Amino acid sequence: MTTIQRTAVITGATSERGIGLTVARRYAREGWAVVILDLDGEKSAKTAAEIGNEFAVPAFGYEIDVANEASVAAARDAVDAEVRSGSLPAVGALANIAGITSPVPFLETTLELWNKVMAVNATGTYLVTKAFLPGMIENGWGRIVNMSSVSAQRGGGVFGKVPYSSAKAAVLGFTKALARELGDTGVTVNAVTPGAVDTNIRVGTTPELEAAIARDIPLGRTASTEEVAAVITFLSSEDASYLTGTTVDINGGSHMH
Repeated sequence: MTTIQRTAVITGATSERGIGLTVARRYAREGWAVVILDLDGEKSAKTAAEIGNEFAVPAFGYEIDVANEASVAAARDAVDAEVRSGSLPAVGALANIAGITSPVPFLETTLELWNKVMAVNATGTYLVTKAFLPGMIENGWGRIVNMSSVSAQRGGGVFGKVPYSSAKAAVLGFTKALARELGDTGVTVNAVTPGAVDTNIRVGTTPELEAAIARDIPLGRTASTEEVAAVITFLSSEDASYLTGTTVDINGGSHMH
């Protein structure tokens, strides 16, 4: 068996049909050690144990509120402790997947909703990245992949309207600016912008709505979570060493620049 060299940290990775869980499993399948960070600490630990057993890799799960600086620091400290003990290799990749949507028309939004959506999607990406980045810089190698959305590029959508689109646009700006700043450190920063993906967010939609969504996509279907995960793990690989500040669109042609 190949020696496991690095750990991938994934936020928002416990939902059964979510992108984050598929990403975590894909990292493990490709030989990474895995850390799952999610609001439900017990579920994070259970999910990590299942992944570790299935793929024979070190795997740990911890509670995190990505919008809370103290919670992020506690999760980072827990991971650092496992690295120091030798239970985990150094963190080499961070996939900022955790996020929430805002399917509310603009005039029905509240400041509380706006702040919550911004806090989880944009501030959470900032806080978690800031927590794990120093170790990557110290090691001279790292891959940060941030989850944005097609909504950031064309505005709105069925599940994410103004607050969500705004927060995900902030993630794109964050990605490009940080990539420039880290150019000589060995750490790359990229973003992915999925369009419609077959996830748990879509549960409860009508067949008519699903058909309408598919008609708007040149490839005629939504993406699978595995297709998104494949891009994220590629951006975390040695093969992606010359990609930084890049946005990879995963939308079946539904938004073309």
